[in-house]
Amino acid sequence: MRGLYRLLTRWWTAFALLASLAMLGAAHAFERFAGLNPCNLCLKQREVYWGAAAIALIATVWHLISRGSRGTPRIAAFLLAVVFATGAVTAVFHMGGELKWWALPATCSGGGSVDLESLTSLALGSGPVTRIAMCDAVTWSFLGLSMAGWNALISAALAVFSLLAAKRPKDARAPRI
Repeated sequence: MRGLYRLLTRWWTAFALLASLAMLGAAHAFERFAGLNPCNLCLKQREVYWGAAAIALIATVWHLISRGSRGTPRIAAFLLAVVFATGAVTAVFHMGGELKWWALPATCSGGGSVDLESLTSLALGSGPVTRIAMCDAVTWSFLGLSMAGWNALISAALAVFSLLAAKRPKDARAPRI
């Protein structure tokens, strides 16, 4: 167990990069294959993972260039903790709107962009009818949690692991000689 902890904290940015890409892949798979259109808050939650992936990629490359002599850069782990915590807060806000705990902003009325061409093709009957996703509607749930709920749990767990990687003991940061 201790060896797994050392491995995770030493290579946390690489694991965070993989986790972020996996979450983005899952979100796009739900959109592409399950036909679940994202709402505005869903897209905001994806932006968090894109930001985390960028930070984690830069830190992982830095870790590899420096030959991993000191482990995961602490500043990157702290930045990832902030980014993932932001994702958790956004997901909890989205979940609260779905559960009608509070009202969501007016920008959450739909996730699609509307332009003159799409309106004209819709009026003429030549364009596809796109379903606008509402932020306060639960379109998918598993074990009683919506996608926003699962995202809140996963983002919070990633934030905690990022803090653990940033605050790891000295023996995990430097290799023993």
